[in-house]
Amino acid sequence: MLDVAAQHARVLSGMRPTGRLHLGHYHGVLKNWVELQHEYQCFFFVADWHALTTHYDDPSMVPQSTWNMVIDWLAAGVDPKKATVFVQSHVAEHAELHLLLSMITPLGWLERVPTYKDQQEKLKEKDLSTYGFLGYPLLQAADILVYRAGMVPVGEDQVVHVELTREVARRFNHIYGREPDFEEKAEQAVKKMGKKNAKAFNGLRRTYQEQGDSEALAAARALLESQQNIGAADRDRLFGYLEGGGRVILPEPQPLLTKASKMPGLDGQKMSKSYDNTIPLDASPEAVEKQMRTMPTDPARVRRNDPGNPDICPVWQFHEVYSDENTRDWVQQGCRSAGIGCIECKQPVIDAVLEELWPMQQRGHEYAAQPDLVREIIDEGCERARVVARETMAEVRQAMSLSY
Repeated sequence: MLDVAAQHARVLSGMRPTGRLHLGHYHGVLKNWVELQHEYQCFFFVADWHALTTHYDDPSMVPQSTWNMVIDWLAAGVDPKKATVFVQSHVAEHAELHLLLSMITPLGWLERVPTYKDQQEKLKEKDLSTYGFLGYPLLQAADILVYRAGMVPVGEDQVVHVELTREVARRFNHIYGREPDFEEKAEQAVKKMGKKNAKAFNGLRRTYQEQGDSEALAAARALLESQQNIGAADRDRLFGYLEGGGRVILPEPQPLLTKASKMPGLDGQKMSKSYDNTIPLDASPEAVEKQMRTMPTDPARVRRNDPGNPDICPVWQFHEVYSDENTRDWVQQGCRSAGIGCIECKQPVIDAVLEELWPMQQRGHEYAAQPDLVREIIDEGCERARVVARETMAEVRQAMSLSY
């Protein structure tokens, strides 16, 4: 587990509702969510405001995409009893924190985010010279910080967004976490721990601050977590005191690096709607079979008896995801010797994809037939999210002298 205080060991992740999900989403995100929900307090949200940063000119697809996406999540195994599933725009605290953070965030921090210029280049057909698009990384930061999430599952290309969030949280805590009598309050909080624990805490704090000993820092954090005699405000104050700063109002999250998705598209590139090479999660067996039977293969195999090279064939990438060692050996030998044809080679992965999709689609049909249940799940998730977000915002408002 990452070195994050247990009280902040929450996971926050979301998706933009910009169309139906496909196998790339399942292998790249949803399988990971299903595992995380058994280990952590997870918040999974529909990032509908984020969808507007690039689809502001035609948001008509957002409502239906939202419901379809939640159904896909549930069908993939996200359990609303274990994870909080909600819609971003239904929790107004996201927008409030975004606004307040914008008061302290230097413009240059947003302009230097690599994906800002990258996305503008990729989406040249859209006018992205808007504040909403420039500010979306700060909205992401607000999404994370309003739940005091300790961990954010991301791929390597998204770590920069978590780092920005950390910088924003650090700046906020530096500006607003320094109470006039912070040291005195912190020392009083230490005394509440009892003589033995206070002595241990002070020793660990001194070791960390003088020697930078990360083990001492972890031990001190664990000691704080175990204390029953101090309240949440004192605990947050002592987390800041421990590290030589002020009270930690917004804890800095850590990136939880996810395994890179190995799910290839039908053409061998990464599976993506942009490349029109996806297998939708709701695709019928007939559609899947047709898509995969017409996949391109090694161009050197013009005739059935031409030998091929699996290493340059998109179908081989599917075998790497779905096939066992014996099947992969059969493909390697059969393709290189022309012992098997391309249709024969494709059949095991077609069967494997259909086998993977079938239970998800059955669950998806069940949820789609119960729209009231899906709405109830979202409504309950939104309410649970609001409770946590309101607690955070109460402290933020107080710190910023807005609780009058």
